[in-house]
Amino acid sequence: MKFLVISHAFHYKRFGQLWSYAPYVREINLWLKHVNAVEILAPVGREFEENINSTYNHQNLKFTEVPAFSLLGVTAMLTTLLKLPGILLKIYQAMKRADHIHLRCPGNMGLLGCLVQVLFPSKPKTAKYAGNWDPKSKQPWSYNLQKWILSNTLLTKNMKVLVYGDWPAQSKNIKSFFTASYFQSEIEPLYIRNYSKTLHFCFVGSLSVGKQPELALDFIHRIRKLGKECVLHFYGEGVLRKELENKIKEKNAQNWAFMYGNQPKEQIKKALYYSHFLILPSKSEGWPKAVAEAMFWGCIPIATRVSCVPWMLGHGERGFLLDENFDKNVYGFKNNLKKTQELEKMSKQSAKWSRQYTLDDFETKLYKLMHQ
Repeated sequence: MKFLVISHAFHYKRFGQLWSYAPYVREINLWLKHVNAVEILAPVGREFEENINSTYNHQNLKFTEVPAFSLLGVTAMLTTLLKLPGILLKIYQAMKRADHIHLRCPGNMGLLGCLVQVLFPSKPKTAKYAGNWDPKSKQPWSYNLQKWILSNTLLTKNMKVLVYGDWPAQSKNIKSFFTASYFQSEIEPLYIRNYSKTLHFCFVGSLSVGKQPELALDFIHRIRKLGKECVLHFYGEGVLRKELENKIKEKNAQNWAFMYGNQPKEQIKKALYYSHFLILPSKSEGWPKAVAEAMFWGCIPIATRVSCVPWMLGHGERGFLLDENFDKNVYGFKNNLKKTQELEKMSKQSAKWSRQYTLDDFETKLYKLMHQ
């Protein structure tokens, strides 16, 4: 089988190998275990960082480079119009060569892939929609367009669309799915935390507007002002780094808020293994891996009510759900810190739920998808 992956993730040619964002590559490598040849069609990035990137594992891999493009702003749109014919031609040619077409959505390349795949109704296809599939959520027009095309069985034929969460009134090609980060063999005994002493919080994700890291800082700052000793650890990089550093100085938080930048998988695992809580006040998510990974190690998540997060957290049984009312979130959480036995139970329930979703199970289900 010749397997085509169309992705918006930046790729890098380094040390004789092809690299891309590590969590994405780890998943794709599981798909590639069951194919003879693979073609990756994606843009090339400039700023390579080994800590957060990984390499593909396949002996017969072809990489087709396309230019990155943007749909934001008049100038970007005009530039994109010049690039589009060449990109669309490359996508068409790659789809023609492929036996199976796999789209990574939502994203700019995913959008073009959604459009061109209409010309190949008889070829088997899959799409992984890694964003928020909630029909009621507010999303960019390009995301809504991708969701509409993927759901439209007149335009999109012979395709299984994998989405996070179980949503009502969906077309027959929409399949509720999951993702995973660890194998069954990686499971370790839970670290027993003490919730009566200093609490350690982790933020794991990009320092971007969508992830709202400054809100995590404000939340911990308020908890400390209410009398609970807390420490916050930021893992990740992004455009808000300088702004976050300034906020830490403004709050005189240098002795309790620490920034580590991007770190390898093992370092993140260690941080989650020992931390009491993960805090992720994102504006939007698909299946937030940081939340699932934290739960895997018994680190209780504090996250916003977006996408399938309420379901992941058992609607409050396995973690804390953030509402729009900031004061309510702070005082509600602080009051729950007195219930140490309940927190211990929540930690165990988090791990029990997350450990259902291993890479072993993920690979088994992928194989069935590809051979049905």
